[in-house]
Amino acid sequence: MSALQGLDRSTSELVLIVDDVPDNLSVLHDALDESGYTVLVATGGEAALQRATQALPDIVLLDAMMPGMDGFEVAKRLKAQPQTAHIPIIFMTGLTETEHLVAALEAGGVDYVTKPIKPKEVLARMGVHMQGARMARQTRNALDAFGYASITVRAQDGKLMWQTPLARELLTQYFGSASHTPPEVADWLLRHLPLAQRQVEPPRLAIERGARRLTFRLHQQTGDDDDWLIVMREASDGAVIEAMSLSFKLTAREAEVLYWVVKGKINRDIADIVGASPATVKKHMERIFAKLGVETRTAAAGMALSRIRLLNPQFEL
Repeated sequence: MSALQGLDRSTSELVLIVDDVPDNLSVLHDALDESGYTVLVATGGEAALQRATQALPDIVLLDAMMPGMDGFEVAKRLKAQPQTAHIPIIFMTGLTETEHLVAALEAGGVDYVTKPIKPKEVLARMGVHMQGARMARQTRNALDAFGYASITVRAQDGKLMWQTPLARELLTQYFGSASHTPPEVADWLLRHLPLAQRQVEPPRLAIERGARRLTFRLHQQTGDDDDWLIVMREASDGAVIEAMSLSFKLTAREAEVLYWVVKGKINRDIADIVGASPATVKKHMERIFAKLGVETRTAAAGMALSRIRLLNPQFEL
């Protein structure tokens, strides 16, 4: 574990200060440290990106004008990465012309302070923006503690703004990438946004990969932005298939076929899923009927579903 990953985040909030002038860093570091913040510093753009990605600070104080990569480019890159896009950025600038201040906000800044830096002003501005970030973090931490993965998506363009490590892992497994919002999820959010805006929970989205299922639930809007927190949860029905096999004395393949019958699939669909021919699936069905003592798919599905719900009350079709 790196020193950055080992930082204690339980008792104080983490601030990243980015400035190429040592005196500016020193003044701000001392003021923030005395106010109870944990402080990281970077003197250039590349170092800032590295520290922000590793430590995920609660807020970034970013110098606009630096040699090499300037603050505007740093902000754009942070906002382009799902793991850092949610972090509030306050620009520190000696440029007071309107076009420079507009550029700071367009690059992703939520606010700016002008140089020479006044620590009290910086602390006051930070307080405003930290409150929303603090509430969002507490919500995400609570969800993580109960085993839920979560992502934040901007509704207007479907951009993936933030994700937990578990969410990143699941998105990669189900969709092959965690760098953007899956089209199915973006479409689902956009389609049901009117319900969510009326505080009516929309129907959940379910993505199936064999016996694994990933569900998406719209949790809440975050802050005043157009960002929505979506909770993901994976359910693997491999245990259900194994339990059916034991309960009804079925082979593993017969139990898998019966599982998909319960899910409403026809023989041709089941054949595609399990990698067999429709004729083979039909033979499996004949043996399932004999073992369950039934004559129809409906009866077999009803008996299996009753047994499944005894074993797993949260099972969803």
